[in-house]
Amino acid sequence: MTDWSEQTQQARNWFEELRNRICAEFESIEREAGSDAAFEYTDWQREEEGNTDPGGGTRAVMKGKVFEKVGVNVSTVRGNFAPEFAGTINGASADNPGFSATGISLVAHMANPHVPAVHMNTRFLTTQSAWFGGGADLNPPIPYAEDTEQFHARFRAACSAHNPTYYDRFKKWADEYFFIPHRGVHRGVGGIFYDHLECPDTAGFERNLAFTRDVGEAFLDIFPKLVRRRMAAEFTPQDKQAQLEWRGRYAEFNLVYDRGTLFGLKTGGNIDAILMSLPPEAVWS
Repeated sequence: MTDWSEQTQQARNWFEELRNRICAEFESIEREAGSDAAFEYTDWQREEEGNTDPGGGTRAVMKGKVFEKVGVNVSTVRGNFAPEFAGTINGASADNPGFSATGISLVAHMANPHVPAVHMNTRFLTTQSAWFGGGADLNPPIPYAEDTEQFHARFRAACSAHNPTYYDRFKKWADEYFFIPHRGVHRGVGGIFYDHLECPDTAGFERNLAFTRDVGEAFLDIFPKLVRRRMAAEFTPQDKQAQLEWRGRYAEFNLVYDRGTLFGLKTGGNIDAILMSLPPEAVWS
């Protein structure tokens, strides 16, 4: 496996910087709403037999007046995939199970059903190959066309600055990925999703890191605007019920289909960090 440790550290530095800026912005929104809620940070260490440096991460969770539950995880781990799992990962196999991974993952469940929930993650993985993946998608229990259009427009701009084909390709990928087959519905109103953005050399790494940074910047730019627009809206018990039912579908997707959940569980990640994406309350009618 090529030594990508320097590049992994570069990506890690960005993910941690982005985490800090996102958490500060979300806490600022809570202050605006008259809340003193703040993120609580919990460090965790990965364990792997025979591995003296398996890495770990930090789980940041806040429960407030606007953000009913929001988690922002950053982790950097390294080691070997289990043989039966290695063959499912790009560039890995039972004979070459080594990997490293660093990334940020965020899920926000909102108190007001008029405010959309959201998911965002970006990551850098190395096996015999090296690549970036990630994206962001909007998950409103009560969709607003204006919010959807502006969310997509911001990511369209981020994609177009790097490659004129990216937005159409990555939007389509999100539409196909964030779909609940047994329900026959999409998880939300989409966004972008990309994976295996290959880094054949350091120039490719720099190019793809620049794009991944812009995905993070796009998220930090647009989502707080949508939160501030809707967070004071009045809502009815029927609106809250719709939110809770929608959250049930969100939980179904994350537990049955989500690749990130599977990756975390298969690589000995922190269970609380992996399952922080689940909503604090949900119902199944």
